[in-house]
Amino acid sequence: MSVSALICLAHGSEETEAVTTIDLLVRAGVKVTVASTESDGSLTLTCSRGVKILADAPLVNVVDEDFDAIILPGGIKGAECFRDSLLVVEKIRTAQSQGKIIAAICASPAIVLEYHQLFPVGNMTGYPSMQDKIAPEKWIDKRVYFDERVNLLTSQGPATAFDFALKLIELLKGKEKAAEVAAQLILPPGINNYQNIQ
Repeated sequence: MSVSALICLAHGSEETEAVTTIDLLVRAGVKVTVASTESDGSLTLTCSRGVKILADAPLVNVVDEDFDAIILPGGIKGAECFRDSLLVVEKIRTAQSQGKIIAAICASPAIVLEYHQLFPVGNMTGYPSMQDKIAPEKWIDKRVYFDERVNLLTSQGPATAFDFALKLIELLKGKEKAAEVAAQLILPPGINNYQNIQ
């Protein structure tokens, strides 16, 4: 069965989080679509540290397609673009109502999800300095956290992007596939490498 993921991207998105997630999902055989959320539809996006990434399509061209996961990388300016995009917010609402996975990392949980109260029930983590923008009863201080009640996956920052992407692979394709992808990487201690699965 084909599994697909939509990764939203904007000027100012955090490149490590975006590229790590894209790379690991592709390794796992997930069909990844990178969509530009810029209002002018520009496909060449300059990320937070100046790295340029070429999107596959403007979001408006793929917004009606069905995806198993919607992913928001961090980066303050990128997250603010997502926050201000009615198309992004509505895509998340629609996917959420269909029981799809919503995955956000770094600044995006606070700046997008919490700002729009997209998960009134749903615990999350995010970039630690953004903790005050997330309701205290929702905040979870972990590198990566999945709230299975609402299919919400969140993570903290660039160095947790591996944890984030591997957990996403586990959710989309199972622990064995996550272990297979993890075996190709030289992971530091602290990241679940899935090598001790039962």
